[in-house]
Amino acid sequence: MRTEDFDFFLPEELIAQFPAAERDGSRLLRLDGNSGAIADHQFRELPQFLNAGDVLIFNDTRVIKARLQGHKESGGSIELLIERPLDTHRALAHIRASRSPKPGSRIFIGDGIPARVIERQDDLFLIEVEHVTPLLDLLDQYGALPLPPYITHAADAEDDERYQTIYARTPGAVAAPTAGLHFNQVMLDRLQAAGIQIAYVTLHVGAGTFQPVRVDDISEHRMHSEIYTVPPATVDLINTARAAGHKITAVGTTALRALESAARSGALVAGSGETDIFITPGYRFQVVERLLTNFHLPKSTLMMLVSAFAGVEHIRAAYAHAIASRYRFFSYGDAMLLERRESINQAPTPG
Repeated sequence: MRTEDFDFFLPEELIAQFPAAERDGSRLLRLDGNSGAIADHQFRELPQFLNAGDVLIFNDTRVIKARLQGHKESGGSIELLIERPLDTHRALAHIRASRSPKPGSRIFIGDGIPARVIERQDDLFLIEVEHVTPLLDLLDQYGALPLPPYITHAADAEDDERYQTIYARTPGAVAAPTAGLHFNQVMLDRLQAAGIQIAYVTLHVGAGTFQPVRVDDISEHRMHSEIYTVPPATVDLINTARAAGHKITAVGTTALRALESAARSGALVAGSGETDIFITPGYRFQVVERLLTNFHLPKSTLMMLVSAFAGVEHIRAAYAHAIASRYRFFSYGDAMLLERRESINQAPTPG
């Protein structure tokens, strides 16, 4: 398929710049991947679309304050975006500067804390902070939340709270798993009271999630790599629920990618690793029957993923309906609940 197959026109005013007044105050579009039926709801209605014994899988990654201002030894200004912390003092980072720093050179962040540029790895730089304070602590002190490029205001105190899920606990992401932003404690309590089971995975979302697909033929695209963990307790809960005929719902494309990555052998396996899984139409899903997600960027890998899940034509129709109905798009926008298209799941997995 071609990248153009996943394009659409979105009026700029439908890009949500701020979150809804309440986390669960968004709208919810339901799409049946088999019939193509579309229905408009409120997010607060979510529990009625799930059954007792079903499982919701959340991504518990925590967004770090990954954007840092600094300068080179020459005095020139730089901006760092930490892509992936590697240990207590080293990280891979994007560096914006008038001239890229050379390996072996020093840069300074915060109020003059030194860091050494060790090497360049494609578009990223390996840096090491030369300070006793751990990198994550320095980010908390000097960094700023890295809001997506389509949000035009600088991160403020409201963003520090709302661009973070209420269950975030494992720091490492530079972008939020945004489907989870709709959940507050009231909603979680309602779900559990209805017999819905909850479990967690971790996938640290990288800045590459916002990168456009730059090739015409999507088979030539190469995904950025991200770190994920699927705990044994989550695997056990999913296997028990599926054996009893219950459905698995991924809260967000990141939770889905973690689960599908852990099931590449054909069975869901607990553990940690790196994944560059690229889900496109024709992919055979192993774990997830429902997907709760936000609306995605045109020509993005996530548009391709939801099209694989619910069908290309069904997603096109749903997005056209959402635009005509003035849904709010992207990270701070409204949500979709997708039922997987069963016929697609019978197709062979590419590769």
